[in-house]
Amino acid sequence: MAVTAAQVKELRAATDAPMMDCKKALVENDGDMAKATEWLKERGIAKAAKKASERVAAEGLVGLKIADDFSKATVVEINSETDFVAKNEGFQNLVLKTTEEVYSNNPADVDTVMSTEFGRYFTEETAKIGEKIELRRFGTLEAEDDTIAMNGYVHSNNRIAVIVKAKCDSAKTAEGMRDVMKQVAMHASAMKPQTLSFKDFDPAFVESETKGRIEAIKKENEELSRLGKTLKNVPTYVSMMQLTDEVIAQAEEDIKATLKEQGKPEQIWDKIVPGSLARFIDDNTTLDKEQALLDQTYVLDDKKTVAEAVEAHAKALGGTAEIVDFIRLEVGEGIEKATDDFAAEVAAQMG
Repeated sequence: MAVTAAQVKELRAATDAPMMDCKKALVENDGDMAKATEWLKERGIAKAAKKASERVAAEGLVGLKIADDFSKATVVEINSETDFVAKNEGFQNLVLKTTEEVYSNNPADVDTVMSTEFGRYFTEETAKIGEKIELRRFGTLEAEDDTIAMNGYVHSNNRIAVIVKAKCDSAKTAEGMRDVMKQVAMHASAMKPQTLSFKDFDPAFVESETKGRIEAIKKENEELSRLGKTLKNVPTYVSMMQLTDEVIAQAEEDIKATLKEQGKPEQIWDKIVPGSLARFIDDNTTLDKEQALLDQTYVLDDKKTVAEAVEAHAKALGGTAEIVDFIRLEVGEGIEKATDDFAAEVAAQMG
């Protein structure tokens, strides 16, 4: 069927896939946007989905406020249309005051903020600045008691803010872990985790990611092969969520069968199997390492995951600690900025 430039534009905005691949996906699926998106994902072409329907201000700043005793922390994102306005002193003051408002009054959502007297102030300040400005989102974490370690971080560009919360065994450990929480927040600002743990993934999301990620690794191996470089192991799975006891047991049996075929003495298998099993798990948990904070490789110690690093720091203090929550806001994340001449560009390439 005939595919329009507008359809290609919408699919490209949603998937970040190359233009002609988007056209082919739509043709193959009779213009069905959902099926075309899945078609691209299954072939490892689609990237992380974007909200194509959003055409809003995508520049701006984040705000962060942490209690003096680290018992509460709030992050806020306010968007503007241009980076120029984000550097405006009036806009920066609006971000500070909005962060304070959210921190002090714990509003339920953005609509609640905008329905108050402060909301009217926000609207008036926006009119003075003369550009479309929006309070997009915010989040607050609070300590239930003194065994909670909490801290936050704002990146130097004031476009990324993170707060991290951990449950410790004692107030002493919590106090000693505050600096570590800031380091973990810095890690999260750089590594962009989407969720706390692999346990938080929707099974349907994991299933939809599996085939696409495997295909992406196969494509990468084609290039590595062309360059004469070592190929990556092609996984069967992408998350610990899929590695059931049965899957792990079968992997262990397969490793032993391989060792037997290689003629390795059975008495040394117990020295080889653990390492081979660890590599199997590593190869089959790429989604976790990319998107789940606790399962990511810690930037300050690449021999440990974030969870392992936090546990080790707490142990050195004589206690225990486990991250239980975090909030990460990045200005414009998930917003597709409109490009004025894009439709013409699509039309021209479609012929």
